[in-house]
Amino acid sequence: MSPEAYKGAVKTLNRWARAYYLLDAPEAPDSDYDALYKEIVAYETANPDDVLPDSPTRRVGDALLEGFEKAAHLERMWSLEDIFDSLELEAWIKRAVKLADTSDLQFVCEPKFDGASLSLVYENGALARAVTRGNGIEGENVVNNAKAIRSIPLSIDCEKTIEIRGETMIYKNEFEAINLARSKNGEQLFANPRNAASGSLRQLDPRIVSERNLAFLPWGIGRGDLGVRSGYDEMNAVESLGFSPNPMRRLCASAKEIEAIYEEMRSRRDDLDMELDGMVIKLDSLSLRDRLGWTIKAPRWAAAYKFPAMEKKTRLIGVDWQVGRTGALTPVGAVEAVNINGATIERVTLHNFDEITRLDIHIGDTISLIRSGDVIPKVTRVLTAFRDGSQTAIEKPYGCPSCGEKLFEDGAALRCQNLDCPSRIVNNLIHFASKRAMNIEGLGREIILRLYNAGKIRAVEDIYALDKQSFENLEGFKERKISQTLRAIENSKRGELRRFIHALGIERVGEAAAKRLARVFGDSWDQKTQADYEALEGFGKETSESIAEFLRVNRSRIDGLKALAQPVAPKVCASTESRFHGKTIVITGGFSVSREIIKAKLEERGAIVSSSASKNVDFVFAGESAGGKLQKANKLQIAVLSWDEFSAELGL
Repeated sequence: MSPEAYKGAVKTLNRWARAYYLLDAPEAPDSDYDALYKEIVAYETANPDDVLPDSPTRRVGDALLEGFEKAAHLERMWSLEDIFDSLELEAWIKRAVKLADTSDLQFVCEPKFDGASLSLVYENGALARAVTRGNGIEGENVVNNAKAIRSIPLSIDCEKTIEIRGETMIYKNEFEAINLARSKNGEQLFANPRNAASGSLRQLDPRIVSERNLAFLPWGIGRGDLGVRSGYDEMNAVESLGFSPNPMRRLCASAKEIEAIYEEMRSRRDDLDMELDGMVIKLDSLSLRDRLGWTIKAPRWAAAYKFPAMEKKTRLIGVDWQVGRTGALTPVGAVEAVNINGATIERVTLHNFDEITRLDIHIGDTISLIRSGDVIPKVTRVLTAFRDGSQTAIEKPYGCPSCGEKLFEDGAALRCQNLDCPSRIVNNLIHFASKRAMNIEGLGREIILRLYNAGKIRAVEDIYALDKQSFENLEGFKERKISQTLRAIENSKRGELRRFIHALGIERVGEAAAKRLARVFGDSWDQKTQADYEALEGFGKETSESIAEFLRVNRSRIDGLKALAQPVAPKVCASTESRFHGKTIVITGGFSVSREIIKAKLEERGAIVSSSASKNVDFVFAGESAGGKLQKANKLQIAVLSWDEFSAELGL
């Protein structure tokens, strides 16, 4: 075989593979494919320097990996807002119309396949990285495994750097075969196809990935563009590069049309080869997407319209009242174990006593359960036809089940107001020490409960007073474990401020909000007004009120904890020398570094980064292919800076 014949053979074999695996329209018999594959292998063995990067032989390597390296996404991978019915759909559309300042909207609807998200980075046309979702900012580079997935092109006709994002899925029949094999080998079964796909991506042997016949379906672009103005055209352009086509994608212009497409996809759900758990709705206009921007967690221009989960019948056998760290009581029902969509359900939330009354639910009732959003189990209805007279009413508690104090009725909620309530204290302690908060290794739920019951800790501050004597007579604590735990407590000091803020347990302030407070305000985060908090991107009135009230009530305790934990704020420019200090800035378009890096540099200098252009914005940073935000900035006469005008000042 000559070099030119080799190149032609690779091109032919890739075309045959695409027709077979992606289009379900084979162009050649298997015997011809196998014969040509062997010819290519023979040529490459004799001419290793001539091997093309998109040769089908490059899909599966022989070497086992030792692990996966972390890799940053070029643009953040966001979550989606969930909606569950027509009323929520209409509310979402109304918000989009208001934010877009136009009712002339078109929407792209496409299936929400239940798999593992993956971001493919192509550089100069070649697949360079394949990064799992991770925390949205960075994930793991599983590029060798991605090459083993036949529906992922090894090369595309696009010279610029581009991120193609999509869902890695596993076919239902493959899932059943994998679990059958794992059962025979005595291995733990995968709970559902999504877990199987995710677990397959993290295999250290790419050959296993190839054997499991995973599929990749694109749903968007992170960094980069293909020169189109609509989301629908963008995905058609992506598919023209060699990715799997999605025949179920639809373009529409009203809630009525969206509902019709939703019902069509829902009716086909069980007949599809892969799990489908809903439908994604996006604004079609890319410039409008840019204008609407993002909240802290999700884009404002997209939502996931989830399918109702499968309902299963079971029986309520008891109710426990749990006291949270804010004092709110939650009734949790114990049910006879039932499997829903791969998960064994034994406990279910009953929300509050108003919900118990509304459902007219009794202990001993036969009930119907769903996993709302395929995550949270809840009761949909009571099957009263199964009542036989043995059912008993659920009594509303008047005293706290943990401390006995009289409960306060706060609307539909019941609250324990006793700050010394053991459940409130213990839950606060558990949250403070948890991995996502202060990350004190060795102080998990069971250890904290034992320390509390032994009278060693009664408040968060007591954690920093623990010493060797505190662990005496506690079962399982030898000298080494005691030293490790004390070292973990000491190591939690001088940690990141964002962790400290999250650890305080302020209602409505999660990890993302805590990080934003730390980034924007630094050490003075707790010295601001409610108006200051409301000015932050993604912070609404309720969140800002919650922060301000928490600070008012707990000022002295926060100061004491700060002295003990000594949290370290990210570098924030305190001087006014930077022209960006105290200014509101919008970032739009593509740059040679990620927006997250630019945002971090700005916040270090005391700037506030906004997702939308308005009269309150001071600067717009405009990169390649800047769209609606740039147009609006020009209309509002906002100062627009290019890369050359701000990169040096930010040290980029």
